Amino acid sequence: PNDGDVAIAYARELRANDQRAQAVAVLEQASIRNPSSMPLLGAYGRALADAGQYQQALSTLERAHTPDNPDWRILNVQGAVLDQMGRHPEAQRHYASALKIMPNQASVLSNLGLSYMLTKDLKNAEATLKRAAAQPNAGPRVRQNLALVVSLLGRFDEAEKIASADLPESEAAANVAYLRQMLAQKGDWKKMGRAYATP
Repeated sequence: PNDGDVAIAYARELRANDQRAQAVAVLEQASIRNPSSMPLLGAYGRALADAGQYQQALSTLERAHTPDNPDWRILNVQGAVLDQMGRHPEAQRHYASALKIMPNQASVLSNLGLSYMLTKDLKNAEATLKRAAAQPNAGPRVRQNLALVVSLLGRFDEAEKIASADLPESEAAANVAYLRQMLAQKGDWKKMGRAYATP
C-alpha cells in the first residue's frame, strides 16, 4: 500500500477480474498512505465509479486534478459518473471540457453521444457517435454505441450493418433483435449504452 504504482496496477488486475470491491479496498489503503498522489486518486475514483459508489467517486475525482491543470481522462470519468447519477447537463459540460484538452477523442465523444441518448436527444447522439466512430482511435464499443442509437431511431438494418463491423453477423443480428424487444417493452435506455468510465 505504500507504493502507489503497484497499488494502481494491482487494482487494475482486480477490476479486470471483476473483483471491484477488492480493487476499491486496495486503492483506498494506498490513497490514505499517499494522499497527494493524483494518479492514485484518479484510479481510486475510477474504481469507486466502477463499483457504483458514485457520490464518493465524484468527490475523489474532484481531488484527482486541478482547475489549472485538468486531466481529460478524469473529466471523462466525472462525466460518466454524473450521467449515471442522472445529472446529464453537468456530464455534458465535463465532456466538453475534456474535448477542449483532447479534441476528437473517441472515448469522450462516445460518452457524450450516450449522454445525449439518455436525454432522448437522438439527433445529437447520432451525430456525436458518428464523429466518434470516424476517429482512428475508435474501438468496437464506440461502433456498438452508434448501432444502439441508430436502432433507437428505428433504422434496424443500418444498425445491424454497423454492429457487424466488429461482431459475427449472427451476433449482430441477435443484438439488434434484443434492442427491438427492449424498445417494444419501453426498456431502460440507461442499461443499453456502454460508457467509457475507464479510458
